[in-house]
Amino acid sequence: MHACIVGLMLRKCRKCGQKAVNVPLFGEVSVFSLVVLFCCLAFAIFWAVTRKSSYSWFGQDVLGICLMITVLQMARLPNIKVATVLLCCAFVYDIFWVFISKAIFNESVMIAVAQGDKSGGESIPMLLRVPRLFDPWGGYDMIGFGDILFPGLLISFTFRYDKANKKGVSNGYFLWLMIGYGVGLFFTYLALYLMDGHGQPALLYLVPCTLGVAVLLGLVRGELKDLWNYGTEEALPPPSSGEPSGEA
Repeated sequence: MHACIVGLMLRKCRKCGQKAVNVPLFGEVSVFSLVVLFCCLAFAIFWAVTRKSSYSWFGQDVLGICLMITVLQMARLPNIKVATVLLCCAFVYDIFWVFISKAIFNESVMIAVAQGDKSGGESIPMLLRVPRLFDPWGGYDMIGFGDILFPGLLISFTFRYDKANKKGVSNGYFLWLMIGYGVGLFFTYLALYLMDGHGQPALLYLVPCTLGVAVLLGLVRGELKDLWNYGTEEALPPPSSGEPSGEA
């Protein structure tokens, strides 16, 4: 949370980080960073104290979103090849632990873990949840961190790819994958409704709507090979005849 706020604010106001103080063991630290740190600690402590309240979902979501933003900033996919392996494995993994594990363990392991149920004490729910405001039965709409992070890694890769190749909004990949992600979420909640609220493996719908869109667009545009080998020697253009080869 601290890293997200500091990074965002320093982009808008670089002067905020100019004043600094010496902190024992840490050296020189900006005053702005310290203020944000104390605010984040206060927020986290407040959520920990009120985590069982009806409004604790808000603090949980804020902390979860900040965590996922940090992960997406630190972990980067180099190309579609790695994304395909990762998302296909997550695709199978999600389906197994949501649907098939129920036949083995008498409950959906993925749903139990995501909700933090039966953990033998304090639980750390690995999901975002929003209360159903117009549902007379109450409850929450939920989505697991993995359902955001795995497609998010691919979407953030396409953003970097579009920027590096100076692609526009329409001829790039980022916008179309964002739309695909939204469509995948729609199918997820549609299936949730049609199956009477039974938990769904969201990646079952999100992977085809994101990775599938990227591969299909790459094929149509003739850029799939570049996407597949991006960042490797195979993706680099051959040197022109006018350039020195480096041989004696």
